[in-house]
Amino acid sequence: MSPLVRRRRRAARGEASPGALRWLAFGTYEVRRHPRVGVLIEGLRAAGDDVVEVNAPLDLDTAARVRLLREPWRIPLAAGSLAACWVRLIRGARRTAPPDAVLVGYLGQLDVWLARLLFPRTPIALDHLVSLGGTAWDRGLASGGGIKRRILDAVDRGALRRADVAIVDTPENAPAMRTGSGDAVVVPVGAERDWFAARRDPRPPTDGAPLRVVFFGLFTALQGTITLGRALAELTDDEDVEVTMVGTGQDYHQCRRFAAVNPRVGWLDWVPRDELPGLVAAHDVCLGIFGTTIKAHKVVPTKVFQGAAAGCAITLVLGFGWGGWQLHSKAQKMAQDKANAAVVAVLAPICADKFKHAAGAPATLVKLKATDSWKQDTFVADGGWSTFPGSEPNRNVAEACAKMLSELK
Repeated sequence: MSPLVRRRRRAARGEASPGALRWLAFGTYEVRRHPRVGVLIEGLRAAGDDVVEVNAPLDLDTAARVRLLREPWRIPLAAGSLAACWVRLIRGARRTAPPDAVLVGYLGQLDVWLARLLFPRTPIALDHLVSLGGTAWDRGLASGGGIKRRILDAVDRGALRRADVAIVDTPENAPAMRTGSGDAVVVPVGAERDWFAARRDPRPPTDGAPLRVVFFGLFTALQGTITLGRALAELTDDEDVEVTMVGTGQDYHQCRRFAAVNPRVGWLDWVPRDELPGLVAAHDVCLGIFGTTIKAHKVVPTKVFQGAAAGCAITLVLGFGWGGWQLHSKAQKMAQDKANAAVVAVLAPICADKFKHAAGAPATLVKLKATDSWKQDTFVADGGWSTFPGSEPNRNVAEACAKMLSELK
């Protein structure tokens, strides 16, 4: 029985740890872009374990990985970069004493194959926060039954079969992330120590002082930044709120276009990693995610933990089951109904706007009004106006959208 399995069984029985483990943190992960593995390493060391890193960061950020799906001709170039990193990993692994367990960092779906080859009898824990197929679907880059989705799902399955333990961030993700041995462990994303160190004393209430709000991220569909941009536009006349938006990414330009009318929104393309905790701590509120996709309701983003660690209040769309918290019976239904109503209130006007700006909109509106009222939501859904990137058609949005359009003169 491996030391890792013995420790887990002792912990399950409430017994003391059998002693420190020698961990090897392995892979092409990059802590600067994805701090999750850094949190895990800090936690293992704080628990008394010895952690050695063999890390060759792959200079391929999230946007670049998404580009590979849009432009497959780039794949050979990325494969060359990955091969160079693997050469460094192999050399580093050979210079390292045999570990008790291997931790393969986030986005390690390919790295885990190399780890299994180098350490065939050593327990491997794969930090598998999100699937490749799910991410591609969330960003509108792979349909449910398309060839891209099937390939990515196969890569995910192969990675999980080569790991002994999958580490996920929420209970909702655990069922789909089980390894060949059936093990999935829930470990919240967390925040590094420097975020806690950046915390400041609460600012005393001051008459006339604006509320300082910050968002930082990669502007993906998961983060719902298009919705956020529209919300910032609604705050144009509110002089009591100042917002700092940090980062760039997939939906950056749309978000900024919507929010451009608000003069109290400042934009920073990015901030050096060592300066980011201090910048966030200087604000009162940290914005989380506002995505409407299924994935958005299954994850707890890093920025939520980081903002809370820095002393900010947090606001986000809350998935029910979030972080293992379950509401019950009537309270759960009421809360879910309110969340659904909020989604409809945001998306229905966007749906109507898409309809009105589509080719042949006047003639299509005549057809919609001529359709039986109880069929109008189907008319809108079939036309694609109630479908948004990374999500399936929403019948409630289609119904509200159809009602708005049928009232047009």
